[in-house]
Amino acid sequence: MPAKKRNVVKDWVNTIFYGALIAIAFRSFLLEPFNIPSGSMIPTLLVGDHIFVEKWSYGYSRYSFPFGSWKLWNGRFFASEPEIGDVIVFRNPINETQDYVKRLIGKPGDKIQMINGRLNINGVEVPRENPRPYIVATLPKSQRKVGYYMGDMVIKGNKIWVNNEPATFGYTIEYKSDKFCRNYDFACGVFKATEYTETLPNGVKHSIIEMSDEAMFDNTQEFIVPDGHYFFMGDNRDNSGDSRADIGFVPRDNVLGKVWFIWYSHNYYAPMLSVWNWGNKMRWDRFGMGI
Repeated sequence: MPAKKRNVVKDWVNTIFYGALIAIAFRSFLLEPFNIPSGSMIPTLLVGDHIFVEKWSYGYSRYSFPFGSWKLWNGRFFASEPEIGDVIVFRNPINETQDYVKRLIGKPGDKIQMINGRLNINGVEVPRENPRPYIVATLPKSQRKVGYYMGDMVIKGNKIWVNNEPATFGYTIEYKSDKFCRNYDFACGVFKATEYTETLPNGVKHSIIEMSDEAMFDNTQEFIVPDGHYFFMGDNRDNSGDSRADIGFVPRDNVLGKVWFIWYSHNYYAPMLSVWNWGNKMRWDRFGMGI
C-alpha cells in the first residue's frame, strides 16, 4: 500500500479510536443521556422525555463504566451520599441489563411502609396535600389526528381541551401503535388519577399521582433498608415496579447518578422526519426543564 494511502487509513483509525475514547470518558465521568420508556415517574418524568444524568454526583462504581457487569471491582470512589428525594438512575440489581429511574425514599436504617396508600417513613406518615385531577392518556396512533372524545373533553395531538378551552389540570399524552393497543387493551385508554404534593422528611416537595389508595402496593410490610442499600419508589405510585415489589433494595454500587435536566421530549405522535407534525409531537415546554 502506498505511504499516502496508509497515512489516510491511519488518520481515520486514529480519529475513530480517539473519538470513541472521548465519548466513553464523557459518558462515564460527566454526563450520560437516557430516555424514559415507561410511566413510572409520572408526573415528574413522562414517557418520551430524554434526560441527562450527572455521573459525578455520587462518585463512581464499576457500573459507571462500560462492561460494569463484569464485576472487575466493588465499591465507589469519590463517593458522596444522595439525599432523600433525589431522582436517580440506577442499575437494576435483579437484571443488570436494565437501568431504572426512581426517587430515593429510604437510606440505610430507614423504615418504609405503605399504609392505605400513604407513605410512612420511620413510623411517621408523609404529608400529601393539594389534591388535583390528573389525566394519563395512552392512545392508538390512528386517533392522533381525528382526536379522542370523552364527554366535554377532547384529546388531540399534544393537548387536552375541555369545553373548547385548554385543560387547566395536569396530564400526559402518549401514542402507541394500533397493534399494541389491540393486544394490550388494558394499557390503552384515558385514566383518571389524583395528583398530590408530597413533602418528604427533609423538606423536599414533589408531585405524585395515585389512581386509588387501594392498589396492589398501597398496603405493604415494613421495609428496613439494610446497610449499603437504598429504597426507591416511582412518583406514579400505582404503576411503578420499584423497591416495594420486583427490584427490592438497591445496592449503593448500582447507583449511576442524579437526573439533571430534560434536554428533549416528545409524545411519539409522529416520526422525527415529519417536521410538519412537530407542533403536536414536541413537548417544547419540557426542553431544558430541571429535575
